[in-house]
Amino acid sequence: MMMNDNTQHGYLVLADISGYTSYLAGTELTHARDVLTELLELIVGRFKPTLEIAKLEGDAVFAFIPKTNISRDELLLEMQESTYTAFKDRVEGIRRRTTCQCNACKAIPTLDLKFITHFGEYLMQNVSGIKELVGSDVNLVHRLLKNKVSESTGWKAYILFTESALKQMNLKLENLHELVEFYEHLGDVKTFSLDLHTRYKELIEARRVFVPSDESDWTLTRMISATPVVVWEWMNDPQKRLLWEAYDDIRPILRPGGRFGTGARNHCAHGKNVVLETILDWRPFDYFTQGYPMGIRSAHLEPLLNGTQLTVNLKLKAPLPRLLKRLLANLMGRMNGVERQFDTLVRMIEKDKTN
Repeated sequence: MMMNDNTQHGYLVLADISGYTSYLAGTELTHARDVLTELLELIVGRFKPTLEIAKLEGDAVFAFIPKTNISRDELLLEMQESTYTAFKDRVEGIRRRTTCQCNACKAIPTLDLKFITHFGEYLMQNVSGIKELVGSDVNLVHRLLKNKVSESTGWKAYILFTESALKQMNLKLENLHELVEFYEHLGDVKTFSLDLHTRYKELIEARRVFVPSDESDWTLTRMISATPVVVWEWMNDPQKRLLWEAYDDIRPILRPGGRFGTGARNHCAHGKNVVLETILDWRPFDYFTQGYPMGIRSAHLEPLLNGTQLTVNLKLKAPLPRLLKRLLANLMGRMNGVERQFDTLVRMIEKDKTN
């Protein structure tokens, strides 16, 4: 047995399909297995761009990310919420497309998803070529699967954060359910949970603000050999934006609910020029729309086999005929060197991949 002596610090995440044990009981095993495989593949596919998969554990996915590999910790929350949204949509899609009346297929809507998120220490152990994470914090994140959240709230889908995870993420989230769990040999563990059913409803019902290409006054398209998650980070992390956008400073001035999302505002400065930027719509890792005094801009990230197609559409607010608005938008783009900035973005992402 080989052990990496370097203790690492990072996030430990478990995604657990709720209700699978009762779902499996009394159902057709082949159909139940196929449904589980499809849902696990979805979770793994959503996790992989951000997290390292440590292990598949029956109806759960165990993953981690070293602290040094994540520049904006809120990305972890966005990833879990987008995974849950995709999970719910997939469960509904499976239900709609199946014509089978077996117990497994009829019980598909009972499946749900919860996440356990902890920040702590771990070691990488190698046993006969099989790598595995070990440590007290690894034990803790697994013990937290058995908790009192559903018992005390009735929630079936949630993100449970340990106190250390929430502190590390530096988020002031609203409407969290606080509990203290006790585990033998580990003691008291303070947890904070977010109801994903409510959050999913908020995301579905939120007003969509998106500028499609056929309504755009100016459109830019770039092919980038990186995942949408990577491109998303480069377009939204203030420190990364300063490396390619023509701003000297990007400062947050409003974070509703302590989060960066719809309603958030940034103070963007270039010399003496100041631009107030407002997030009008925020759909990680699909698209986001920003509002400016002169118009609104949507950035759409379409996943491709070998990367991402980035499409940026700008619609001006000026009360002018469509043709004049397009001429004005193109003139503004050339004057501000916008295309050069996005070319720099592509180069920076390529450079970051090679380092």
